[in-house]
Amino acid sequence: MNPVQPALLAATPKHWRSRLGRGFTLIELMVVLVIIGVLAALIVPNVLERADDARVTAARTDVNNLMQALKLYKLDNQRYPSAEQGLQALVTKPTAGTVPPNWKPYLDKLPNDPWGRPYQYASPGLKGDVDIYSFGADGVIGGEGKNADIGSWQ
Repeated sequence: MNPVQPALLAATPKHWRSRLGRGFTLIELMVVLVIIGVLAALIVPNVLERADDARVTAARTDVNNLMQALKLYKLDNQRYPSAEQGLQALVTKPTAGTVPPNWKPYLDKLPNDPWGRPYQYASPGLKGDVDIYSFGADGVIGGEGKNADIGSWQ
């Protein structure tokens, strides 16, 4: 036995000495688990909503970055990439359609949207000269909330 333990036991009130050798009762453990369960039920939905909000924000940031790269492409080459060339024209020099005269790499690689799908590109766009968009969490056109489309026109 550790030399400190007898001194500790002697300094401990008598009603605590009998509890020092025993563990928790099943009731005490169940109460703690119920409290943890209630707290988890209140906190987890809020945390999951934050993850969806973070994905939407990341998609908006990606769309803005892609639009900036497209604007640089247009400054150098007097036109946006065609729909056939797509966003890949920002990474590798196009060989199809009109070959850009002053091409240089505008991005190291094309990002996927936060849901793992490629960003969509329309040239000419429906809402601007060009449109870049993600279909959102559901991966289909339209939707609301986390399933809403996220585009360069927003």
